[in-house]
Amino acid sequence: MNENLEEDKINIYEVALGMAAGIGGVTARQLLAYCGTAEEIFKSTKLLKIDGIGEKTIISLKNKELLQKAEKEIENARKQNISILFYTHKNFPQRLKEIYDTPVVLYYNGNADLNAEKIISIVGTRKSTDYGKQFIESFLKDIQKHNPLVVSGLAYGIDITAHKECLNLGIQTIGVMANGLDIVYPAVHKPIAQKMLTCGGLLCESALGVKPDAPRFPARNRIIAGMSDATIVVEAMEKGGALITAELANDYNKEVFALAGNFNATTSAGCHKIIKENKAHLITNANDLIQFLNWDIGKKNAKTYQNFQKVNVNSFDISTEEIEILNLIVEKKEIHTDMLAFTLDIPNGMLAMLLLNLEMKNIIETLPGKKYKIAGSYENRLEF
Repeated sequence: MNENLEEDKINIYEVALGMAAGIGGVTARQLLAYCGTAEEIFKSTKLLKIDGIGEKTIISLKNKELLQKAEKEIENARKQNISILFYTHKNFPQRLKEIYDTPVVLYYNGNADLNAEKIISIVGTRKSTDYGKQFIESFLKDIQKHNPLVVSGLAYGIDITAHKECLNLGIQTIGVMANGLDIVYPAVHKPIAQKMLTCGGLLCESALGVKPDAPRFPARNRIIAGMSDATIVVEAMEKGGALITAELANDYNKEVFALAGNFNATTSAGCHKIIKENKAHLITNANDLIQFLNWDIGKKNAKTYQNFQKVNVNSFDISTEEIEILNLIVEKKEIHTDMLAFTLDIPNGMLAMLLLNLEMKNIIETLPGKKYKIAGSYENRLEF
């Protein structure tokens, strides 16, 4: 397990929020924005004042068995060497915070950095052919030197081929699952999954003991798309999970690449479809991806190049209130939430929501003592 994960200690309220019936990531983050912490959510008597929060949500949170279940979940996870990551934790995948429907709790077992510098996902049909397998072998060999983290879904076909080849090459690979981490599905892939724990890891949003069912697979796909910089579709039918992942990646403003195949190959029909619809870049070899993502520039040169780029805040699609907050943070360098509320005359509940939105977009960073500053990647680069 990644020793750095010990920095983030999960608490019973955070796990309980993730396990609460009928409360998804969007609602959970809304509650967090208003209350500040998971514990305060459970202790608050004013939740009905929050827009969109109704009696059903309150009843779910007041379930007497919920905290007991959460306590048992933490104990079971610890016994199985599984880390539970909460949305506000440092080691929660930062790229996932950029998507609107990110889960609020994740379960993780492995040694890979979920915030690695380069993360890509490889997806495709379960009925893969030698053509797709050969592409994956060649592609991964050519990107090996860039030390990427490769994400896929541990399914038959393209997914398991990508995982296996990563293990062969010593490339860290994450399997995102549609069930609890104590279950490997399909079971035949359990030996590969075990090897991945020391060369990547396994990740999911489902509690321990949860079995895979149909709705959980599209939900799993949003994690695969959301935590990656780019998704590569290698062989896909005209309908199926790979195209759902590609569609989600497009929705999240992530890059999508697709491999073309024989014109009459059903296993390439999905790839041809998204290429024709301009929903994916055509990829023929690893160099197409390397150049597009500027991996060939090099870390030092890439940073220098980035520093010359000005970022217009309008490109983030943010509100007038958020621009006012950013202006004040830029002016003060670091600022306390109380000073923001006083200076801008914004109610604390609304301010918390606005700050969370900006943090989700990775524009600002939280500092100890309820202070905020512009995120390092955007310091001295924002244009208003």
